[in-house]
Amino acid sequence: MSGSSLDGLDIAFVEFQESGGKWSYEILKADCYAYNDEWIKRLKNAAALSALDYQLLHVEYGHYTGKLVHRFIEENKLNYQVALIASHGHTSFHIPSKRMTAQLGDGAAIAAETKLPVVSDLRALDVALDGQGAPIVPIGEKLLWSEYDYFLNIGGIANLSKSGEPPLGGWGFDICPANRVLNMLANDVGKNYDDGGEMAASGSVNSSLLEKLNQLDYYKQPYPKSLANEFGTRVVYPMIKESGCNIPDALRTFVEHITIQLVSSIKNIQHSTHNNQYSNGHITHTGEGGKLLATGGGVFNRFLMNRIKDNLKELHIEVIIPDTNLVNFKEALIMALIGVLRWRQEYNVLSSVTGAARDSIGGALWTGQEA
Repeated sequence: MSGSSLDGLDIAFVEFQESGGKWSYEILKADCYAYNDEWIKRLKNAAALSALDYQLLHVEYGHYTGKLVHRFIEENKLNYQVALIASHGHTSFHIPSKRMTAQLGDGAAIAAETKLPVVSDLRALDVALDGQGAPIVPIGEKLLWSEYDYFLNIGGIANLSKSGEPPLGGWGFDICPANRVLNMLANDVGKNYDDGGEMAASGSVNSSLLEKLNQLDYYKQPYPKSLANEFGTRVVYPMIKESGCNIPDALRTFVEHITIQLVSSIKNIQHSTHNNQYSNGHITHTGEGGKLLATGGGVFNRFLMNRIKDNLKELHIEVIIPDTNLVNFKEALIMALIGVLRWRQEYNVLSSVTGAARDSIGGALWTGQEA
């Protein structure tokens, strides 16, 4: 898994058990292989390449991913223990309105490097079926953590989901840009990120900027909906810079923006009617209260999490931060489960979440080993 915050390539070795439809898991090994400056630059600029250069990068990044997976297997002494690789890749284009999403990292190249079966292109079929192709993690949340009411992931983009009633259901959508913009602002003063949110905590909210951010059209759209990375880098970040805020004030204002959009999203869902908002989705009253599982790199931003916790108290929602392994590797873990479901020919993307024409068994399968 490679997220939009460009931290590096997350790799998790996961063992799953399924009994009578109930799933359990154990993360046996996990690591993040940080990108060097060259790879960060190349992934950031991928969308501006010519068609040929993009395809060449797609293949090269696939071989690079395969080599890192092989290194991970060697370092953790996992030879002959890995049965399947599920690779999300790195999203470069995401335009569901045009039935298109593209993740760098050629699955065939990964299979060739590792000599193992690989499942890739996990979002493509859902998008082809008129879905948003995002979020796809709710299937994992539904099967692995039924004890929670809400799920918040704060990565480059913050997204929210909630499991629905069986057999398949629920909702989920991208809330707003998050770490990608926060990190870009920290980069402007020579830091990789705002450690613990200390710079944001020292700043003040710029009311004018906050109002402009909250009025962006995306926030008025009903779900299912999803965001491309460019919304943060080409829309939100320039708005913040044009405001003339110093960096602490900019960070403080954007933390408040994330918090407001999260609370607003939950309130809107709680007050939704039973009427369908899209052709095949079903919305039910969620009621107030419950437990929210928070994961992703943004969880380590203490100031941001404190703002979120304080504001969710009015909705009687308790924020739970799990162990560090799950915080860091929840998405990689779910990509592994999605790969296993694809291998078993079982539904792994929920149309009730994405708005697609139907639930789907997504992913391209590449056979890396010799017959």
